[in-house]
Parts: sequence; structure tokens; C-alpha cells
Amino acid sequence: MGKEIERKFLINYPEWERLVKPFGKQLRQGYILTNPDKTIRIRVADAKGWLTIKGISTGATRLEYEYEIPLEEAIELLDNFSENELEKTRYEINFEGKLWEVDVFSGDNDGLIVAEIELASEDEQFELPDWIAEEVTHEKKYYNSNLTKHPFKDWD
Repeated sequence: MGKEIERKFLINYPEWERLVKPFGKQLRQGYILTNPDKTIRIRVADAKGWLTIKGISTGATRLEYEYEIPLEEAIELLDNFSENELEKTRYEINFEGKLWEVDVFSGDNDGLIVAEIELASEDEQFELPDWIAEEVTHEKKYYNSNLTKHPFKDWD
């Protein structure tokens, strides 16, 4: 059984701007299904495609199954079956032995930056970089699937 244990954080913008960042990769992702209990996502990045199925979140944990699929099929699924899409640049940053994935959103979510860290258990301890601000793990508006339906540009 596939499980994802992930925590999400907002960025401290001044510290993030000062950080020397690695090369970011462009991601295009769309959703075939988005409801509170499950999502089915298609993603294209670095000339590869993925199909991901995620279950309901319980705390910071949820079921996740991800499969690499041919790029052409991923693009075809996005173009023909995706109801909602978003684009972002992802930066992978190692800090104190942990991989942080920082997503800088564009389009309707321009201005939003969210950092994620995957853990082995919900109570795993880790160090926070200076460029991390508040935790938003349990705020559903920051879920990528929700950002496709209620983008950052429409928030008050």
C-alpha cells in the first residue's frame, strides 16, 4: 500500500529571495478527478509523465499511488481529460538531510510559494530552514487540486 506523509509550509519571502536556488523544473499538472475523498492527477515534467491517485488526508497522511506513463499519453490525458490544471516551477532543496520541494506557482496562482517535506512518520522530527514561515498542512485551500478550482488570485 502506498502512503504519503507530507507537511506543507508557506515561505518567508525575504529569506527565500536571498537563497541560492538550484535549477527549477517546470511542471504542468491537471486533475481528472478532484473530490474530498480522492484525486486523480496527471503530471508532465522533465519530458516524463505520471499518473497519481491520492486518497483522503488523515492528519498529514494519505494513500498515494504514482506511476510513470509515456510522455505522449500524459499530454494526451491532460489535453483531453483534465478538468482543471496548474503550472509551477519546482525547486528541490536539501536541508539538514531532508529534501524540500518548493513550488513557485504561475498563472492564476502567481505569487504563491509552498514548500513541502515528505516524512517517514507523522511525528518525525526535522529542522526548519530560515526560508520557511507558517505551516499550512491542514489548510485545504493549499492543496494543488483545490488551487485549480479556487486559485490564489481569487483569495481575499
